[in-house]
Amino acid sequence: MNTHYETIVVGAGVIGSSIAYHLAKRGRSVLLLERGTIACKASSAAAGMLGAQSELKDGNDSLYSLATASRAMFPTLAEELKEYSGIDIGLQQNGIYKIATNEGERKELIAYGEVQRSRGEEAKWMEPQEFQREEPAVSSQLSGALFLPNDGQVSAPHLSKAFAMSAVELGAELLEYTDVQGLIKEGNQVTGVRTNRGDVSADHVVVACGAWSEDLLGKQELGMDMFPVKGECFSVKTKRRLIQGTLFSKGCYIVPKAGGRLVIGATEKPGTFDETVTLGGLFPLIKAATQLVPELVFAEWETAWTGLRPQTEGAIPYLGPHQEYAGLFVATGHYRNGILLSPITGKVIADLIEGKDVPHEWITTGNLSRGGVNL
Repeated sequence: MNTHYETIVVGAGVIGSSIAYHLAKRGRSVLLLERGTIACKASSAAAGMLGAQSELKDGNDSLYSLATASRAMFPTLAEELKEYSGIDIGLQQNGIYKIATNEGERKELIAYGEVQRSRGEEAKWMEPQEFQREEPAVSSQLSGALFLPNDGQVSAPHLSKAFAMSAVELGAELLEYTDVQGLIKEGNQVTGVRTNRGDVSADHVVVACGAWSEDLLGKQELGMDMFPVKGECFSVKTKRRLIQGTLFSKGCYIVPKAGGRLVIGATEKPGTFDETVTLGGLFPLIKAATQLVPELVFAEWETAWTGLRPQTEGAIPYLGPHQEYAGLFVATGHYRNGILLSPITGKVIADLIEGKDVPHEWITTGNLSRGGVNL
């Protein structure tokens, strides 16, 4: 490990690894630090949905534009990462179905489809019979589905590792099992980090530690209002592929992976770092999933796990330079959309570090300052 880098990125999940990749691709000297292993927390737990349309429907135009811009980067990115790292990120562009299980949800989704089309997006309402023709394994008791063909999915663990390994291939240095214990400051300038391996200086430090970002920033009284949201998931295997597109209902999502594998999730329990898997969490997911696809009762159990998503009070990621400390950048709080937003996050942070123009509405650290945030 050298003693000085242009940029230190703290956290080798999908967000930190993307930032390191984009900087290394531009010839910058980068040190990527991880206290565990690459993608050992939420980034490996994620189902990998690229749900720009299926997830983001709260009217936040800035986050929506960020998400759709990021989604558009994946086809080229998949080729680049395969070239640099040899890792296939498992990009599938088979669309996502938003499922209606009753008349109220049916009306809601039909209206949402109209909104999507008014924004220039593709969205097709399917009556139950048409939906079953496309996906014969789904229940005949459903009230229809809104098909969003441009949403897709990747393998979250493979994407995270591909970002990190590609960054290394391009010259970045990666240190796992390296605990960042604090930031080094000189007045209002952050000049490096203090680790269990010693101090390292840098022109820029990027905090991208997911749900644990507050631990580092809070110690320095740099102000953050974020909390973990525990999500429990499980996976099963089937002898044949039951569904082509991802199914997304209010009760669960079902994401078809290669080899007859299906990822099913996810619960939401805010404010805890407990990573245990519980029957109370899995039971409603199993019930909801088998109601959507009855044949799942015959599926082979594979495994179950948890992930801790980082959520801000305003449900908007912290993305950009800290407002009071020069040299400090923050990229965290992506909640359920870390995989989707990872490409654009890496690009935005790299652009900001290089002093390039970034759409003002994408920079969301304006209320992140010493003494706390006021959302």
